[in-house]
Amino acid sequence: MTAKKITGSQALILSLMEEGVDTIFGYPGGAIMPIYDALYDFDKEVKHILTRHEQGAIHGAQGYARVSGKPGIVFATSGPGATNLMTGIADAMIDSTPLVCITGQVASPLLGTDAFQESDIVGMSIPVTKWNYQITTPEEIPEVMAQAFYIATTGRPGPVLIDVTKDAQFGELEYKYEKCKKIRSYVPETSIDPHQIKAAADLINEAKKPLLFVGQGIIISHAEEEVRTFIEKTGIPAAWTLLGLSALPTDHRLNVGMLGMHGNYGPNKLTNEADLIIAVGMRFDDRVTGKVSEYAKKAKIIHIEIDPAEIDKIVKTDVSVLADAKKALKMLIDNVNPNNHENWHNEFKKCDAIENEKVIQKDLYPTKPGLTMGEAVRIASEKTNHDAVLVTDVGQHQMVAQRYFHFKNSRSNVTSGGLGTMGFCLPASMGAQLGAPNRTVIAAVGDGGFQMTIQELGTIAQNKLPVKIMLLNNNFLGMVRQWQQLFFDKRYSFTELHNPDFITIGKGFGIEGHTVDKREDLDASIQKMIDHDGPYLLEIKIEKEDNVFPMVPTGASVSDIILEP
Repeated sequence: MTAKKITGSQALILSLMEEGVDTIFGYPGGAIMPIYDALYDFDKEVKHILTRHEQGAIHGAQGYARVSGKPGIVFATSGPGATNLMTGIADAMIDSTPLVCITGQVASPLLGTDAFQESDIVGMSIPVTKWNYQITTPEEIPEVMAQAFYIATTGRPGPVLIDVTKDAQFGELEYKYEKCKKIRSYVPETSIDPHQIKAAADLINEAKKPLLFVGQGIIISHAEEEVRTFIEKTGIPAAWTLLGLSALPTDHRLNVGMLGMHGNYGPNKLTNEADLIIAVGMRFDDRVTGKVSEYAKKAKIIHIEIDPAEIDKIVKTDVSVLADAKKALKMLIDNVNPNNHENWHNEFKKCDAIENEKVIQKDLYPTKPGLTMGEAVRIASEKTNHDAVLVTDVGQHQMVAQRYFHFKNSRSNVTSGGLGTMGFCLPASMGAQLGAPNRTVIAAVGDGGFQMTIQELGTIAQNKLPVKIMLLNNNFLGMVRQWQQLFFDKRYSFTELHNPDFITIGKGFGIEGHTVDKREDLDASIQKMIDHDGPYLLEIKIEKEDNVFPMVPTGASVSDIILEP
C-alpha cells in the first residue's frame, strides 16, 4: 500500500479496515473523540453499535466473536469508559474469546498526573489480557494494530487492549499497513511431536473404557469434522464441556452429554470408571473435575491442548499433546484402530435411563402446576428446529438451557463459562445476532442477570435486532437460592427479588412482549415470540423452587453426583 500522510485516528480506522472489520461496539467520550471523528467517514464500510454501557459493548463483542469466529472490536474512552470494560475483558480471557479493545487515553504529557478521566488501564488490564500496549506516537499505530490482531486470533485466542493517547490520535504519520505474520518470542503454536501422537494412539487402542472430552478448543480450531471422524472410527463416547457444547450435534449417537456440576449423570458418574480420558481443547475446570484428589483415579489421561500453561496444571497427564486440536486429531485418526466399545456404551445407556426417570421427564414434561425452566427451553428448541443460536446468562436457567436446548450446528452456544458473568446474556445476544444475522437468536436470561444490563434493550431496539428474549422469571437469584435451600437450611438470605413490570419496560424501549404463567399458553406464547418480526420479550413466570439436577455438591467427587434433593 502506497504511503500517505494521515492522522493517527485515520490510521487506526484504516488498520481495522485492512483486518476486515465490519462491526464495532462502543461508547464515545472525550479521550477517544478523534477516533470517532475518523470513523464518521466510514459509516458505509463498518457498522458501529452504540451501546448503553461499556459493559454492554464488550459483551456484545464477545457474542459477535463467538458466533462469527472473527475478533470482536470495542471502542471506549479513558477512565471510567475503559474500566467499565474490565469485567468483559476478564470474561473473554478465561473463555478464550478474541477481542481487540481500543481505549482512548489522555495526552501523553498528562500521563501520571491524575488528569481528568485518566486511569492506568494498561496496568489494570495486565492480568486479564493476552497482550496490551499503550500508543503514544502516531507512527506506532499500524504496526501495533497488526500485532494486536495477530496475537488476539492465533494460538489460544484472547483479548488484547490498545490504549491510544489523544496526541497520538491527532498526530500525523506516513501510513503503510502490513499484516503481522510473526512476532519474535511469541510462539502461538508449536510443531506436533509425532512420538506423543503415537503414545496417545497406543493408549487409545488398548483402552476398554475410553471417554473423550470435547472442549471449546474443538470449535476454535474448526475441528468439528475431525472429532466426529475420530469418535466414529474408534467408537469412543464423547462428553462436552459447557463451552464445547454444539461442537458435536446433540443427537449424535456417540454424544453422551454434558460434564460438570449440573451435567448429565452418565458422563459424570462414569468418569471415575473410565480407564482412559482423552481431553481435547479443555482445561479441567473445577466445575468439571469436582474433588481433584478423587478424580478419574482409574484412568490414564491424554490431554490435547494448544496452551502449555493448561497441561498438568490441575490434572496430571500420562500423554500430553501440545497442539492445535484439528491438527492433532487428524494425526490421531490415522493411528487409531476401528472399534465400537459396545459394552461400555451400555453403561452410559443405563445411566441415561436413571436420569431420564428421576430428572429429565420431570423437567421437560412436568405434572406439577408451576412452569419449569426445562419445558420452556424444550419448546423453544423444538420451535426453532434445534437450529437457533442460544445465548444464556449465568445461573439456574443457564444450566437448564445447556442441558435441554438441542443443536445441529457448531458456534450455536454463547455463554459465560469461566468467569460466570451475570449480565452477559442480553448484550451478548445482540452481538450474536450481528455475527449471525440470518439465524434465530434466543436469549435465555434470568430475572437477576437481566436487570444488570437491561439498558441494552435500547441498543437492541435502536438497531432493530430481532433477538428473541426468553426471560425465565422466578423472582429469585435462583442458583444462590438453590444452594441456600440445599445447604443452608432454606435460609434465603437476600436472594428474593422485587421485580418491576418487565413487559412495560420493554415496551418503553419499543420492544413488544407479553407474560405467560399458564402451561396451556406456553407453547403458543413461545411460537408468537419466534414468529414476531423484530425483537420480542417473553416473560415466563417460573415456579420459585424449580431446581437444577443432577448436581455435584461443591467439594464432592463427580461420583457423588445427586439426582434429587
